[in-house]
Amino acid sequence: MSVLTPRPGIMDIQPYKGGESKIKDASRIIKLSSNEGPFGPAPSAIEAIKNASVLQHRYPDGNALALRTKLAQKHNINADRIVCGSGSDEIISLLCYSYAGPGDEVLYSDHGFLMYPIAAKAAGATPVTAMETDLTTDVDALLAAVSDKTKIVFVANPNNPTGTYLPKSEMNRLHQGLRDDILLVIDAAYAEFVTVDDYEAGIELVDRSENVIMTRTFSKMYGLGGVRLGWSYASVEIADVLNRARGPFNVTALALVAGEAALDDEMFVAKTHKHNIHWLRWVEAECQKMGLKTTISHANFALVRFPHDGVKTSSKADAYLRSKGIIVRAMASYGLGDCLRITIGTEEENQLCMTVLQEFMSK
Repeated sequence: MSVLTPRPGIMDIQPYKGGESKIKDASRIIKLSSNEGPFGPAPSAIEAIKNASVLQHRYPDGNALALRTKLAQKHNINADRIVCGSGSDEIISLLCYSYAGPGDEVLYSDHGFLMYPIAAKAAGATPVTAMETDLTTDVDALLAAVSDKTKIVFVANPNNPTGTYLPKSEMNRLHQGLRDDILLVIDAAYAEFVTVDDYEAGIELVDRSENVIMTRTFSKMYGLGGVRLGWSYASVEIADVLNRARGPFNVTALALVAGEAALDDEMFVAKTHKHNIHWLRWVEAECQKMGLKTTISHANFALVRFPHDGVKTSSKADAYLRSKGIIVRAMASYGLGDCLRITIGTEEENQLCMTVLQEFMSK
């Protein structure tokens, strides 16, 4: 028996489980479990990956200069304050390693992204949750949960898996209520899908603050979850810390060229955005017609709540959908055992999913 002992907190981690992709003996699988893009990667990104494939004996640009420059131009921000990562997940982990440790607390909302407690525990810190109101991050609850040990506050905006968001005014109020020595992390993975006027992804708050960082991803709107590419925008000081903590070649060459190409493919983004606006509201409306409750989502998925009647439960609905080859995401790990999260897929996938769900509710 091994006498090696991992650092305290590691064995308390429940490993993250992504959305499933397979169903035994299914002739066709419709995967609506991971909030992936409905159309695959941007065509320009596919072409860029193909062209770069012959150069994989070369190390990538460890500074991601071309991608950072393009991101800076697109968002009118300073490239020196951008740090790229292997998905925004890596940046979340690096922030915990860099700013929290044993004896420290990492705060997030009750139904926040599961990577927050995982990253906190891996760094030796203690994750702490604050209650939500109507499945929405509650600023007052977060501020009330701040203690002398709090080092980081994570806010996913919009939040996964609820799809709800905080307006700019509430994010400003949250920041104003935090001590200067607390890092506010705005996880804006779904920012590209938001259409309301009172939303701001975090750039404005970063520009006027020293203790705020915004994280973003290419996995959702750009359909590049497979290459693992994310980025962050923060003060020069925070960016410097991340650059010291990250690996020297933490973003692959294929990811870099795919990201650069995707940023230029405005037609693809417009197509995906228009599709999501229509089909997200359609899916929510169809669920409501069946007597199921949903949040008003501002991402690319619908959160659907099922009855507690023992008959039409979320687990039974999940099993029925899987029997028809449709994979959605059960939410028990997020403390939402009565809910399923359904990614917005193609027109055919959305319609088929709702048809099968209606069959289940009518049985």
